[in-house]
Amino acid sequence: MKHEWRKDEKQFYLPKNKPELATIPRFKFYTIEGEGNPNDDHFAEYVGVLYALSYGIKMSPKKGFAPKGYFEYAVYPLEGVWDLNEEGRKTYDGTINKNHLVFKLMIRQPDFVDQDFALENIELTKKKKRHALLDHIKFEEMIEGDCIQMMHLGSYDSEPESFKIMESFADQENYFRKLKTHREIYLSDARKVAPDQLKTVLRFSVGKT
Repeated sequence: MKHEWRKDEKQFYLPKNKPELATIPRFKFYTIEGEGNPNDDHFAEYVGVLYALSYGIKMSPKKGFAPKGYFEYAVYPLEGVWDLNEEGRKTYDGTINKNHLVFKLMIRQPDFVDQDFALENIELTKKKKRHALLDHIKFEEMIEGDCIQMMHLGSYDSEPESFKIMESFADQENYFRKLKTHREIYLSDARKVAPDQLKTVLRFSVGKT
C-alpha cells in the first residue's frame, strides 16, 4: 500500500488552524542553504534541485537501483527554516527586509534512504542533468523535538499574525520559544494557488518554563 504523508502522518503535516503542541522525531532530509529574497528567480533553482533529487529516489525502481526496503510513497513537501543575516538583525525594526533572509530548504526522505544511497542518487542526478547547486546539497538527519505548530491560511506576508497567536499559546501553556528561527512546510504551490488560499505549516521549537 502506498504511503501517503497526508493520510499516514497527519500529526506532522496537517495541524489545525490553531496552535498545538507536537513532538517531532528524527527525520532524514536533502537540504540546501541559501540567502536572499524568496520572490527572486534564483530561489526556484534551490527548490528545483531538491525536487529533482527527491523524484530521483521515488523513481529509482524504474531505473534499476532502488534501495533495500523501498516502498511506494508520495514525495514529501518542501520545508524551510528561516532566519536573518547579520545585516538583517542590525536593521530589524519589526518589518523584515526579505533581501536579508537566510534559509535552509529541505525535503524529507523515507526511512529506507541511507547516506550511501542518498549520495549515489546525487551523483546520478548530476550525470543526468548537471546543476551547480547539486554540489551544495547535504543529506542530514534532524530531530526537532518539542514544538508548537499551526496551519497558517493565507499569504506568507501575514505569517507574523499567526506567530503572535502561537507565542501567546506558548505563554499560556508555560513554554518558551527556544530560537527565533522557525520552520515552514509548504502544502500549496504558490505558482498555482492564490495568496489568500495558501496553506503553510508554521512551527518553532519550545522548552518548558
